[in-house]
Amino acid sequence: MSDQTQQDRPKGPIGRFLAAPPDSVGKTVVVAVTLCLVASMVVSAAAVALRPVQAENQLRDKRVNILQVAGVYDETTPVNEAFANFEPHVLDLSTGDFTDQFEIDTFDQLAAKGDPAIVRALDEDPAGLGGQMDAFRMVYLLRDDAGEIDKVILPIEGYGLWSTLYGFIALEENGNDIFGLQFYQHGETPGLGAEVDNPRWKALWNGKKLFTEDGTLAIRVAKTVPPQGQEYYVDALAGATLTSAGVDNLVRFWMGETGYGAFLERLKAGEVD
Repeated sequence: MSDQTQQDRPKGPIGRFLAAPPDSVGKTVVVAVTLCLVASMVVSAAAVALRPVQAENQLRDKRVNILQVAGVYDETTPVNEAFANFEPHVLDLSTGDFTDQFEIDTFDQLAAKGDPAIVRALDEDPAGLGGQMDAFRMVYLLRDDAGEIDKVILPIEGYGLWSTLYGFIALEENGNDIFGLQFYQHGETPGLGAEVDNPRWKALWNGKKLFTEDGTLAIRVAKTVPPQGQEYYVDALAGATLTSAGVDNLVRFWMGETGYGAFLERLKAGEVD
């Protein structure tokens, strides 16, 4: 081999790579891997940079839903300003009392992570919560101009047909009359189970009662509403039997003894300040 030929040969791995044909296997693989690495780094950096914005948007969406279910949402009023009228409290479900065991500002993060300090196992799980639930829950009080409780907003959740439905139920100060119910996250079938978002169906909950005069939990979501006791029944969603059953199960679970039962007893007795 001549000296000129040896001088013309590319030197080093980079030189050999650049000199290789564009359609060579090695060059194709290297370019593809490099592009994937660069793209993944860009996506990861964007996700980290946008995380505070996403968290803020999630918090805003949650507050909008609380304002809506309480009937006080006004598009012309800043969300944070309107939400300042609500009192958040961490509720101990076992006693029905508020607790200062947790910091209000960080409690939601603990709940989202399934912190062992606030989770307990369920013997029965009609709401489809995966066999466990939070022993403490964040609840919200809305007071009138006189400082008296006007509405109580309680978070609820449970499994429908395809997904877990997350929402809020708003109760009057007597702990029995329902003011409203709505879900802010679910994956139910569009046009069927997703009709839980339909304003006409949500409006059916207004004025319904949870308990009979003797304290029996009576609220139901059903296809057939009896002529007597209609104040305890909400019409089921047409064509969405399993989603309707899921809503029935989750509402009865959270309003029952295992859920907010102890708190609702105290609320009905006027023991919640």
